[in-house]
Amino acid sequence: MSRYFYNMHPNQRKEMKPVILITGGCGYIGSHTILELLSQDIYDVVSIDNFSNSSPRALDRIKAISGREVLNYNMDLCDLPALRQVFAAHPHIVGVIHFAALKAVGESVEKPLDYYGNNFLSMINILRCSEETGVKYVIFSSSCSIYGNIEKLPVNEDTPVADPESPYAYTKLAGERILRDAVHASTHVQAISLRYFNPVGGHISGLNGEQPLGRPNNLVPVITQTAAGWIPQMTVYGGDYPTRDGSCIRDYVHVTDLALAHLKAIDYLAAGKNEHRYEAFNLGSGEGVTVLEAIHAFEQYTGQRLNYQVGPRRPGDVVAIYSDCSHARERLGWEPAFGIDVMMATAWKWQELLNHERELA
Repeated sequence: MSRYFYNMHPNQRKEMKPVILITGGCGYIGSHTILELLSQDIYDVVSIDNFSNSSPRALDRIKAISGREVLNYNMDLCDLPALRQVFAAHPHIVGVIHFAALKAVGESVEKPLDYYGNNFLSMINILRCSEETGVKYVIFSSSCSIYGNIEKLPVNEDTPVADPESPYAYTKLAGERILRDAVHASTHVQAISLRYFNPVGGHISGLNGEQPLGRPNNLVPVITQTAAGWIPQMTVYGGDYPTRDGSCIRDYVHVTDLALAHLKAIDYLAAGKNEHRYEAFNLGSGEGVTVLEAIHAFEQYTGQRLNYQVGPRRPGDVVAIYSDCSHARERLGWEPAFGIDVMMATAWKWQELLNHERELA
């Protein structure tokens, strides 16, 4: 038997409810989505995460918040035989939420083959196993980066996709195409691509949040780690963009709002509300915020001055992008509940816990 199964009690493989498989379940968005799934108590949850950009401690945090343990397989989704064993061990999987992917824009420019190899093959293997085992629903973690640099804002689902600005963005665009084609050829799989804008913030309890391994790539953990003194000085990449203050414009959405959208996507497919077997939705706040405005929002909430400098542009970054999420509101019944103040407040609450843990270590 595979090394991924040797320490499992037989009862762990006997689900009484339908199962949702979460790939990247110990990651930032994945762990928050697991928490929302557990709170609904409709599905059993199984995770796959090899901790390449996450920590096993996420499982402890999920248990601390929910009171429930989640089974995680420490394995690589590119290993098809091992992935098939996971599906075989859980015959009641009805849906897959596929988060797991390499995701840093700048790193993808430096290591394009790593991104193409991992992100494409993991998607293909998930779809192959879903087709083989009768899985009904696949929700794909896509990205607004597929739209590239565009002139007309806000972005809606009919906005033409552009030539991607980075290998990471291309893996999301091509991943959507792979998913769409696989669904059209399938007898039973239906799917949704959720095009995220910029997820930020942490769980309202303060016990879970974004904790990348190594130096973070996303803006808000860079802000909080700079405020905490973990990063001596942060860099704003580009101060000469054609925006209101020269920094990039992004659309930030609270991670819990984003997590709830995945549940609504599953419910939407399960209730047969979809018009097509493959559909895509934008998920954002609908408002554009510059990098400097996000910094100032954090400073205003905490009363701290951040040590930052404005540096050169970063390869792969787009100038400005924010969303029109009316399609998700009308079809999925989803709209964000938390604004930039709650995003910054929960992100800082999470950082304060990390500060405390570091002091105790």
